[in-house]
Amino acid sequence: MPGKVWLVGAGPGDPELLTVKAVRVLRSADVVVADRLAPRCVETLLRRDVKLVDVGKRRGHHPVPQGEINSLLVQHALAGSEVVRLKGGDPYVFGRGHEEQQACEAAGVPVEVVPGVSSALAVPSLAGIPVTHRGLSRGVTVVTGHDGVDDPTLASGDRTLVVLMGVSLLRKTCETLLGAGLDPATPAAVVEQGSLPGQRTTVGSVADIADLAATRGVRAPAVVVIGAVAALARPDGA
Repeated sequence: MPGKVWLVGAGPGDPELLTVKAVRVLRSADVVVADRLAPRCVETLLRRDVKLVDVGKRRGHHPVPQGEINSLLVQHALAGSEVVRLKGGDPYVFGRGHEEQQACEAAGVPVEVVPGVSSALAVPSLAGIPVTHRGLSRGVTVVTGHDGVDDPTLASGDRTLVVLMGVSLLRKTCETLLGAGLDPATPAAVVEQGSLPGQRTTVGSVADIADLAATRGVRAPAVVVIGAVAALARPDGA
């Protein structure tokens, strides 16, 4: 009999933001295949004999290709193991979770999704930024910044733009939005290490946020927020 694969969202980093179901599944796992952004302190929840496989990725460095990750999940499950695929945030928000689900189903492996707290919404909240707010923002768009933001329709004055994995191309993103007509004074914020002890927020405008981030040495993981609500960010230490 095959085991089972659980696609578990680990949230933005603080292990206290794991769901009750995620904790239960982790405690019963035989194998945990973990992303770089999944909180390492979950190791205290695991059985002593669990097999922990690190398949972490970062921009330009993917030591374990996605196809190999899919194969690992299937192989361990077919061997009878209870397998947790632990992913930062939510498995279905730029996490390639559905690709892994399809691979498991194609191999006849039972698979279940355990949603997680997405950093796209949680990290701005932890920095005091509501992604929607009466009179300021009537909607929110979440995009990946890996390849830059090149859609000029995102330059809307009454919506919030949240960019995940967007630090390395932050300057290009801002230039694109300004070129599409976004007011240079539009507030912008970058929240690093959201939910972790090192959380830090850099606040400026679309015109200067890239310079401010460079001066402060902003690094991933970080969430970029562009729109009127970004001005509501709490100062660091508040």
